[in-house]
This record gives sequence, structure tokens and C-alpha cells, in this order.
Amino acid sequence: MLDRPSGIPEAPLLDERALARALSGWHFIGGRFVPARSGKTFAVHNPATGEEIGRAADGDAADVDAAVENAAAAQREWAKMPARKRGALVAKCGALLSAHAEELARLIALETGKALRTECRVEANVVADIFEFYGGLGSELKGESVPFAPNVLTVTVREPLGVVGAIIPWNVPMLLMALKIAPALVAGNTVVVKSAEEAPLAVLRVCELMNRVLPAGCFNILSGYGPECGAPLVQHPKVRKVTFTGSVEVGRTVYQTAAAKIIPVTLELGGKSPMLVFADCDFEKTVMGAITSMRFTRQGQSCTAASRIFVERPLFERFVDALAAKVDAMVMGDPLDEKTDIGTIISPTQFEKVKGFIEEGRATKGASARVCSRLPEDPALKKGLFIQPHIFTGLPPESRLVREEIFGPVTTVFPFDDAASALAAANDSEYGLAASIWTNNLRVGLDLAHRLEAGLVQINQNLVVQANISYGGVKNSGLGKEASLEAMLEHFTHKKTIMVNYA
Repeated sequence: MLDRPSGIPEAPLLDERALARALSGWHFIGGRFVPARSGKTFAVHNPATGEEIGRAADGDAADVDAAVENAAAAQREWAKMPARKRGALVAKCGALLSAHAEELARLIALETGKALRTECRVEANVVADIFEFYGGLGSELKGESVPFAPNVLTVTVREPLGVVGAIIPWNVPMLLMALKIAPALVAGNTVVVKSAEEAPLAVLRVCELMNRVLPAGCFNILSGYGPECGAPLVQHPKVRKVTFTGSVEVGRTVYQTAAAKIIPVTLELGGKSPMLVFADCDFEKTVMGAITSMRFTRQGQSCTAASRIFVERPLFERFVDALAAKVDAMVMGDPLDEKTDIGTIISPTQFEKVKGFIEEGRATKGASARVCSRLPEDPALKKGLFIQPHIFTGLPPESRLVREEIFGPVTTVFPFDDAASALAAANDSEYGLAASIWTNNLRVGLDLAHRLEAGLVQINQNLVVQANISYGGVKNSGLGKEASLEAMLEHFTHKKTIMVNYA
């Protein structure tokens, strides 16, 4: 029986506030809840109301050392376990998370401000699917037979790296954590996760649930701030792989630290994703696709958000009008209300950043903004971090709104006259994570797909990250792939060559 402090329920708890209070103040290390070594905690807030909903353990280097040491000790036995058995345990974790999906969805809505119906239930169910997907890949950790010489048996084998340090963001924390830890665990590694300080509670619950299935120490989670907790995790001598999702600036620091240790990294560092709309597209499908592509239901807080939309000139005005009308009909409100389509920005800092971009755009000569939807009227939400979606036209290409990742409900729309100019504008970015093309001319679509500088290109759709679809960017969007068999084999194992001379 898992060591569980009083008040933390075994069964699913649909009272998200009670669950947040019960999870307050803990790391999860070595199979049990433990407080920060310093005894310090920090507040976790509901972005929709500003209320404090709980507290998180404030981790530092001492906590990191304890977690990594536990993970290193557990990894020796975990690596000896047959890979298919490891996979079966990870798949069992997926089934348990599926049973707790509604509980997790409600908790993530409370701490991130994302809408329960349109966002959080989707995330919770995709998380369970990711663990079940990777759980079935244990038998794919295969080596090769190499024809070196007739009298020398030469084979390769896949071996785990050791302890993996994972640093996750706040926008889809459960999903992005799952993409890191599921392949790492199946491959025979153990994991220490540093959660985002804005959203530490739901991922802590995921860790506790999975530790009912996994051996103690295989999956540990810490909360804390980057310099005090994240940096020591990357620097720890027993961490043999780092996987990070976050900003380019922090990603560079992680990369530099890992380079000094000569260890591999996976970096997912954001995007400024283009959407190319041609006049021959299925118009209604494309307009709805723009809403999905821009991740308006997530307040645009997505690395793959289509924040640069290029529309063939004959369709331009009609498209902008139709998109604005659809977004205007979306409901902003309490994230836990079933009627809500759009929730809040995650934090006051991010709120002010997004507002700054909007003000700059509105002050730009020649630019105009369609302001969509309506702020909630409920007095209980008056302190909430709600920002209306903005659709900008007329911005110059050098505008910060066009060049920089906003991570808010702000998109920019431009007309184009031919495919060549659309391609040039789409590729004129330091980012290269994702892109989409909307046309019924597949010759044009496939030609552009090959020439767009992006790690993931979709034609006539723009799905969010899916298990079994390789995901990762080029240029400043990062290094490595996630969500696929390739991610497990190439990023969480190393290949060893064994030669036997039997002459």
C-alpha cells in the first residue's frame, strides 16, 4: 500500500478544491510524499478568480539530490526488468489515469484556467492514451545483426541512459509530462520531473497515481522555481539525459549545461506557426480549422498556435470576417462551467505580457484588430486573467506580433497573391515547429509541405500532438522528437555494439 498522507484520497475525488488542498506542500520522492527539505512552500492560484487554491513544496538542490539519488538506485533494478513487463506496467498506469480522468481534468482546469469542456478533458484522456501507447512498445527495443565478418557475430542492443531529468511547462503540463516520462520509463530509465510553478498539482496527482503501479523511485516529481530547482536538476552529475519544454532563452541555458556534461537533450522551444489558406479550400472547414489551429480554446497558449495566417487575396476579407464571427460567438467564463469555451491566461506575468503585445499592435500605424467574444460578467470572476481574442490585420512583417511568440489569444492575418510569396513569408521566422496548408489542390499542398521549414506539416487539418505521430521542431523550435517510437529509441536509449569472434 502506497504511503499516503491523511486527506489524500485513493479513489477519484471530483471536488477539485479539496484535492488541491490535500496535495499541498508535497514533493513525491522514492515512492512517497515528502515536504521540501527547507520546509518552504509557495502559493498556487486559480487564474479565473485570483484565489489561492493550495501550496506547492518549494524545492531546491537538496530536494533534487534526494530525488536523483532515489531514481538512480531504482534504475538499476528497473533496467533489469524485461522491457515488455516495463511496458505492461506503464500501460497499467494509463488505465489507472483513465479511471481518474475527470478528477484530473477538473484539477487542471482549476490551476491553469483552461476550460474544462474544450481543453482539460481532452488533455486528461490524451495523457492516458500516451501511456497505453508507449506501454505497447516494450517489444520494440530491438537491436540489429551486423554482417561484419563470417566468424564474428556482431549485434547491437538498446540500453537505457540512466536517470532522466524532465522539465515541463504549464500550458498542457500533464500531456507534455507524459510525452517525456512514458518513453523514458519503457526504455528502462527512471525519471525526476520538475513541474511548472504555475501548475504543480495535477501532475503531482499523476505521479502519485502512477506510483501505485511502478516500483518506488522510478518516477519522482519536484515543484519549485527554475534557478533553485530546475538548474540543479540539469546540473546533477547522475542525470544522464535532460528533456525540456519551454522558452528559447531557458532552452539555451539547459543546452549549455548539458553540453558541459556531454549528455543528450531534447528541447521543445516554441513556435510561430504559419497557416496557409488557398482560395480553393473547403471554406467552412478551413475557418473552423483556423480556430483549432490557433488554439483559441486554450487562449492561444500553445507552441503550435497558428499565430501567422496567410490567406490568398480573393478569399482574404471573407475569411477574416468569418473567423472573427466564429470566435466572437465563443463563450469566455468560469473554466469549470460546462458552457465555457475559453478560459484564462495562466498568470499575472503572462497576462501583462500578452496585453503589452496587444497594445503595441493597436498602436501600430495601418493595423486594425477584431476584438472577439466578451469578458465574463460574473462578479466572482472580476479578478480573473481573461483576455479577449484579437485578430490583427495590416501589421508590417517586422512587427513583434509577427516575429515573436506571444502565447496568448492573438493571431495576425495577411493576404498573399501566389504560393511562392506565401512560402517565403511562412519561412521568414526563427521558429520551425509546425505549419498547416489548406487547399484542395494536393499538388500545391504536397509541394509546399516539402518546402516549409517546420517539423510537422498538416494539410487540411491541424491536430494537436497525437501519440504515434513524430513531433518536434527545427531552427529555434528545438532539437529531437516526441510522441513516437522514434522518440523512445533515439532519445531515451543508446546503442551498444557487441562482437563475438568464434573462430
